[in-house]
Amino acid sequence: MALAEDKVRESLKQVIDPELYVNIVDLGLIYVVAIGDEKEDGRHDVTIEMTMTSPMCPAGPQLVAGTKAAAEELEEVDSCEVKVVMEPAWSPDRMTDEARDHLGIF
Repeated sequence: MALAEDKVRESLKQVIDPELYVNIVDLGLIYVVAIGDEKEDGRHDVTIEMTMTSPMCPAGPQLVAGTKAAAEELEEVDSCEVKVVMEPAWSPDRMTDEARDHLGIF
């Protein structure tokens, strides 16, 4: 069965920003989830492009490691490469309504 981007994004919701206590998907930090072709064993390599709320985000390494681990725990994922990008710059506009409510941003 082909791996769906939605399934990867759902797994990434377990990665919580330690400063904001909101998951990285709802924060809008995940820009791209690219799923590679299915291999002979039915698994896929995944590439994720994500950003940080600021270029000097102290939680950056922790969030990248968590993102990689959350994707790779899926049975269908062989390996995950996480690329941190700063373009386009993150803004609160990328957050879900749930994240805005949690942080009191309207």
